[in-house]
Amino acid sequence: MLIKEIEIYRLSIPMEPFVIATGVMEFAQNTFVKIISDEGMYGVGECSAFPMIVGETQNTCIALAQDFAKIWIGKDPLNIEERLAELHLYIARNATIKSAFDMALYDLAAKNAGLPLYQFLGGKPRDIVTDITIGIASPEEMAAKAKNLHDHAAVALKVKLGKKPQDDIARIKAIRQAVGFDIPIRIDANQGWSYEEALEALKGLEPLKIQFCEQPMRTYNDHLLPQLRSETIVPIMADESVYDHHDAERLCRTDSCDYINIKFSKSSGIAESLKIQAVAQEFGIPCMIGGMLESRLALAAKTHFAYAAPNVKFFDLDTCMVGHLEDPVIGGIQYDGYAIKITEGPGIAADIDPAFLDKCEKWVIS
Repeated sequence: MLIKEIEIYRLSIPMEPFVIATGVMEFAQNTFVKIISDEGMYGVGECSAFPMIVGETQNTCIALAQDFAKIWIGKDPLNIEERLAELHLYIARNATIKSAFDMALYDLAAKNAGLPLYQFLGGKPRDIVTDITIGIASPEEMAAKAKNLHDHAAVALKVKLGKKPQDDIARIKAIRQAVGFDIPIRIDANQGWSYEEALEALKGLEPLKIQFCEQPMRTYNDHLLPQLRSETIVPIMADESVYDHHDAERLCRTDSCDYINIKFSKSSGIAESLKIQAVAQEFGIPCMIGGMLESRLALAAKTHFAYAAPNVKFFDLDTCMVGHLEDPVIGGIQYDGYAIKITEGPGIAADIDPAFLDKCEKWVIS
């Protein structure tokens, strides 16, 4: 089997404005790739650019996708390790667009084997329930949204923070007053606090029963994470501080975090994500699988990954639930409330509706 053609699409999905500490997103800046073999079989992959976090935009992803496609034409897609090594040799970092190509290779390989991706990876199904995210707004607005989600059977709330500590404490107080203490609350500062602000915020939040805090500080303050952990009872989850398994080992060895958040858009895809969760497992550090603003297609790949990654204990797979105004996916994951199931079939068993793709800007490399 050889790669005959690669199609690249600008997969812009309109959404309600979504606010985090580092900016506002008004549409999902996604890229969709289809790797087609000379035998007519194809694999699909999707990535979601989040420029203020990963330093990639939809345009940079599309430009590099065309370069990547030219590198791979005429080569064996089943030699996943060799194909991915070529991308890393061609350009450093740029993990987001690499993750779409990684996903497409795994989808194609699993289809070729006639297996669902999780079986191809050696995994098995298990119960997965996602949290649901609340973006930054006034305490009153966030509390009202939290109550509505709680009343509609949400099982865990992920709350975006990272502004002034006292304002953030007020936000969580208002949410707790609205929903009580029977639902887990996870907070995500998206690197928004300095060390002093993180300490002030976390100490103030301790009475409010926080399950964990994601990425309280900028990554250049990683050396302060052990000290911060010693000053608060709120567990710390590393997110932007961990892009690959080398980062994971560094943080684990220095007792810098309680948990690690894995995202394909940071790790360059499934291959590296499996390494991250394995390293973390060696140190007894549980992981979460999260994302940017992917559709149910990429979320399907993440669910298959989670089935094969036993050290992934937390699930933040709500990315298409936080304001996507259109759903272009055929197959993919299915939600039963907040419980997640996959569509049965070989590979990731997901695709983008051709009618939606007809409206998208497209490039073909052959």
